[in-house]
Amino acid sequence: MDIEGYIRRSLRKNIPEDKIIEDGFRRVMEIKEVSEEWAKKFVKAVLEEVKTTEKYKEIEDETLKNLLDFPKSNVTMGKIGVGSRGEGDFFVHREIARIIKSTRVKAEISSEEQDDAGVVKGDAKFIVVAIDGTHSRLSEFPFLGGFHVARAALRDVYVMGAEAVALISDIHLADDGDVGKIFDYTAGICAVSEAIDVPLVAGSTLRVGGDMVLGDRMVSSVGAIGVIKEGRPTARKRAEVGDVILMTEGSGGGTITTTALYYGMFDVIYETLNVDFLIACKKLIESGLVNCINTMTDVTNGGLRGDAYEISKTANVSLVFDKEAVYKTINPKVLDMLNKLNIDPLGVSTDSLMIICPEEYVEEIKKATGAIEVGYVEEGNESYLVEDDKKIPLIPKFREAAYTPVKKVVGEKKPENFEEMKEKVRKACDEAIKKKDFVLKLLKKRSL
Repeated sequence: MDIEGYIRRSLRKNIPEDKIIEDGFRRVMEIKEVSEEWAKKFVKAVLEEVKTTEKYKEIEDETLKNLLDFPKSNVTMGKIGVGSRGEGDFFVHREIARIIKSTRVKAEISSEEQDDAGVVKGDAKFIVVAIDGTHSRLSEFPFLGGFHVARAALRDVYVMGAEAVALISDIHLADDGDVGKIFDYTAGICAVSEAIDVPLVAGSTLRVGGDMVLGDRMVSSVGAIGVIKEGRPTARKRAEVGDVILMTEGSGGGTITTTALYYGMFDVIYETLNVDFLIACKKLIESGLVNCINTMTDVTNGGLRGDAYEISKTANVSLVFDKEAVYKTINPKVLDMLNKLNIDPLGVSTDSLMIICPEEYVEEIKKATGAIEVGYVEEGNESYLVEDDKKIPLIPKFREAAYTPVKKVVGEKKPENFEEMKEKVRKACDEAIKKKDFVLKLLKKRSL
């Protein structure tokens, strides 16, 4: 529980302070084994801090006040679907890219192109950097969380055609979290690190919200750094008309693990514990075949629906997939679980390696990776699934396929006011850019 957030919300609702303290200290005691006296002192202290910081709204200096405030879109993360790998999530990430756009002077591949890793030029021909957040529902299963987020970060580097050279980690554990979670999480990262021979070299360990957040929630991430010594990045924008699409077998990662956990199908978790994807990428790099590939990606962002959509939009081509072939790339046990639970296999992260390359290199790449042919690239800007000789548009839903009981309750339906929400988000992004530009001018002026 976020005590600071609770108090801020209560003050905005004009709830009397004595009522805030009375309710607040009881909430603290539900979580922490402390005395009533200590709990009341704690809540009173947080209340005073919040009241003090809220006084910034009375500052006469409008510039400073604007600097301390943030642009309100009045659209929440959950309502627009951030993190849910669907239409709303993709929209917000494109808005984030608008802010980052001005920093891309030295970037070869930037966030504008919606790849999962960015590329800059360095002493090596290119330096590739990626970061992934640990799946939120794996907070109680830190080893699995660490394992899958490390693997995800490495995937994002490898699919850019880069050789991974280092990992970094960040873990925030709430105030009542057991320190053992940190060790278990780190061990999960290092299992992947040692298996693929890429060292974990740095990290940060902090509490979620410091003293403010009670409970034992873990939030964390892993970053990966890689280099391209020869050739070019195998980015999404390089897919070309006439290319062939290949995919390796995918057994899932954090998403499939979460599905197995929260539906009690625990044996499926074993299927996800592998580094096959990373080994396949290493073979392509070591053999030089990576230089024959136009595009590589991992099937993770809202499943094939999401990744195909993003590639089509970025490269301005149409991706056409054979449904029967695609289903053959999903681990049989994983596919069986998804079918039993009525979860769309094309709308969740299966962690297959997708390779888009000219036809003349297909057989060599198949032998090196075990991939199979699943489709081709043609002119257009949409993706399609071929079933019974019919071409069906392959598009993402508002959210990825609901893969836990809670997600089924939340649903996948697009809000009726989605376009209105988008406009509010755009305005908030515009305001953030204005603030950034103002501070940048200030910094340049002071450095003269």
